[in-house]
Amino acid sequence: MGDDLHCPIAADVDIVQARQMGRELAAQLGFSAGDQTVIAAAISEIARNILMYAKRGELLLRTVNDGARHGLIVVAQDEGPGIRDVQRALQDGYSTSGGLGLGLPGARRLMDDFEVVSEVGHGTRVTMKKWTRTHG
Repeated sequence: MGDDLHCPIAADVDIVQARQMGRELAAQLGFSAGDQTVIAAAISEIARNILMYAKRGELLLRTVNDGARHGLIVVAQDEGPGIRDVQRALQDGYSTSGGLGLGLPGARRLMDDFEVVSEVGHGTRVTMKKWTRTHG
């Protein structure tokens, strides 16, 4: 549809900005108000992880069409320490920061497609997709 929207993440205010950008793009794509909130929540979780673990990174928001359906892709990337055990990090309650351990697994539940690629010492990329619901 258009170019990627880039949102650098380096402070709490950037998380607010990324949530708003995601919500606005979702609204343009025709997502329901509920799905807009879900997308904003997933963006918030992933952006907070960037701040907590990598200190800085970037979110890319892009639209995608797959035949009759369309959706929103969120790619979060950083050059932080990476995730040593991705499968474990995707389990509820697992945290290396003393938090609740709901960030990655929570975001995964909120979105339709979810992938984490991480290399220790080189960073992490999380790709999330949400598809619009077809009517009829």
